Amino acid sequence: MRKLFLWVPIALIFAALGVPVVAQAQDFSEAEVVVTGSRRDTDGFDESRPVVGLRRAADFAILEVTIAGDTRDAEKRRSEILAMVKSAIEIAPKFAVQLATGDEVVEALTIANYRDLSLLNDSRPDTDRTTFLVKVKLGDGVDGAAARDRIGRFVKAVPAVGRAEIRGGSDDLTLSIVGPDRFRSEILDILAADAKAVAGRMGPEYGVELKGLDRPVEWARAGLTDVFLYIPYNMVVRPKD
Repeated sequence: MRKLFLWVPIALIFAALGVPVVAQAQDFSEAEVVVTGSRRDTDGFDESRPVVGLRRAADFAILEVTIAGDTRDAEKRRSEILAMVKSAIEIAPKFAVQLATGDEVVEALTIANYRDLSLLNDSRPDTDRTTFLVKVKLGDGVDGAAARDRIGRFVKAVPAVGRAEIRGGSDDLTLSIVGPDRFRSEILDILAADAKAVAGRMGPEYGVELKGLDRPVEWARAGLTDVFLYIPYNMVVRPKD
């Protein structure tokens, strides 16, 4: 992968904003992604996380729920589970929650696609289950506690169908962020300011070299409802030639 070497003065660092980025298999400029410890499957990914980056509130708080059934007849059992999913989709707006699927990229669960959900054995004979995500938009007075409470009330309100039942919503919150790549320029501005500050402390006889600024944006959780967006760069301070 191409490396970009930047030296103070700061004008050269800002030039990095125009550097073309190596294309990735997944476009994260608009996609909603689940935030775990750190995430993005790229060649040469560096698991170390720099100190300097952008900390901001996540867009959504998420909990996973399961709908399971144990009706003896397999066709009826699966029909009951899917009917309960359909009911969950229909009442979701009343509780200001959204339903979705996905482990990495979050996609809406709707009346148009809910029948595509996978049905798996629920670890007992004659049982099936399916899982999906319930998410709440954060901000405007909605914090993690409020999101959890809202999801809990929604789960209790989903009407049972036959022997199908809903469970879950009590695990730790997961977070998601929409379009992490959109923050690339803001992250570079932060790195530029930090590099300028470091160069100023070292004196005019030293230069600051930043490697890896053409790498993609990564993300990690940084609190109950905060995420940390960063570029896995390296900084080297050494005497100028």
